[in-house]
Amino acid sequence: MPIEDVSELITALEREGELKRVKTAVDSDLEIAEILRRVMYSDGPAVLFENVKGHEMPVLANAFGSIKRLRIALEMDDFTEIGQRIVDMTKMEVPSGFLNKMKKLPELSKMGEVFPKLEKSGPVSEVIEKNPSFNKIPILKTWHKDAGKFITLGLIATKHPETGVRNLGVYRMQIVDDTHALMHWQKHKRGAQHGEIKKEKGEKIPAAIIIGAEPATVFSAIAPVPEGLDKYLFAGITRKKGIKLIKCETQDIEVPANAEIILEGFVDPSDIRDEGPFGDHTGYYTPVEPYPTFTLTGIMRRKNPVYLTTIVGKPILEDAFVGKVIERSFLPLVRMLHPEVVDFAMPAAGWFQGMAIISIKKRYPGQAKKVMMGLWGTGQLALTKIIIVVDEDINVHDFNDVIWAITTRADAARDCVIINNTPTDTLDPASPLVNFGSKLGIDATQKTKEEGYLREIQEKVSVDEQTKNLVDSKWSSYGI
Repeated sequence: MPIEDVSELITALEREGELKRVKTAVDSDLEIAEILRRVMYSDGPAVLFENVKGHEMPVLANAFGSIKRLRIALEMDDFTEIGQRIVDMTKMEVPSGFLNKMKKLPELSKMGEVFPKLEKSGPVSEVIEKNPSFNKIPILKTWHKDAGKFITLGLIATKHPETGVRNLGVYRMQIVDDTHALMHWQKHKRGAQHGEIKKEKGEKIPAAIIIGAEPATVFSAIAPVPEGLDKYLFAGITRKKGIKLIKCETQDIEVPANAEIILEGFVDPSDIRDEGPFGDHTGYYTPVEPYPTFTLTGIMRRKNPVYLTTIVGKPILEDAFVGKVIERSFLPLVRMLHPEVVDFAMPAAGWFQGMAIISIKKRYPGQAKKVMMGLWGTGQLALTKIIIVVDEDINVHDFNDVIWAITTRADAARDCVIINNTPTDTLDPASPLVNFGSKLGIDATQKTKEEGYLREIQEKVSVDEQTKNLVDSKWSSYGI
């Protein structure tokens, strides 16, 4: 059975020796963040802070800070299963004849099991706050030059104003006062797009901030799922069981019934204020920029909630491991769109949007550049600043292998592609303008005569079979 809430996640992590409880009094202002940085950079465990100064609520962090913990949380070993389920669903045809329908019933019923289900109430509605305030929550200040306290792992729920498709996104929120925060949703993100549609109508957009959902919903909020796919449905596909939802008290938004805390409110696109600075996952402070204001209108919570959060900074921290799961889970979808792709990697040190390495089964001239262009036109990969394409014999997860391919198969003038005036990640500290810069593509595949490579292709060195078999047979006798 999939993990249903944060309490079950804590139990599962503790059972596997993946969680430590801290009973010493700690401060949400800088102290917890520094503890977590030391834990995360040393590949340490999840941490549950049980004694946070000025708060009754414990703080859980680094819950997803290793591949092992993500396997526990999502209950799977091979994360490509997630994307493959979506690919399989796109191929499934509803049968027309009666007998065919009967044969397909088991498959169709399985599809129904992953859809979200609306309930009348749930654990998150145990307490309804009459006087909602951010100050009741142990929200962290992470870096000493941050503009204040920031919610960093809130799942922001909105609905497309025209289609009604539900979205979840993770956008940081700077706390301004008891009932106001700044919503850092970048213009490329769907939440911001929903806000723009409402702005054109002169309206505010209802929103809810979900704190402490079960793991598949957290993953769904972070993952760049295909446009038009309900994020709660994606969570159900991930966990093979539908998410239970309830309605908010003060806003027309559905939220997970098993969450820890729901912060209800609206974003006013006409109320723009300066947000930042904030020490971000690039390893730099993002500068002060204008963002819209979120107004808190209500809080639902459990009787004894846990504040699930994370911290960011120079890689590699907790978000790196979630990024790796996204990379693996979306490989089947990338292959569906680009069948020549063998594997791909987005190195954590490149903060995911910074670099992608793709291996392909090359069949014709210029194919590497075709793949680059295709990926730059696919969803959030449009923000990836560097794409390296290699042959199928290169391990994209071994940077030594990738560097070898670049230095032996790429010529700087022939194989580097620079595209100016393109969208960039808002957080990119190197782009000359915010959201606007350039792309670099490196074709590190073996070139052919059709591509202007007129030399004889040199043969890769490899051990001969006779010597390999000899050493294999005598290996134990060497005493090595």
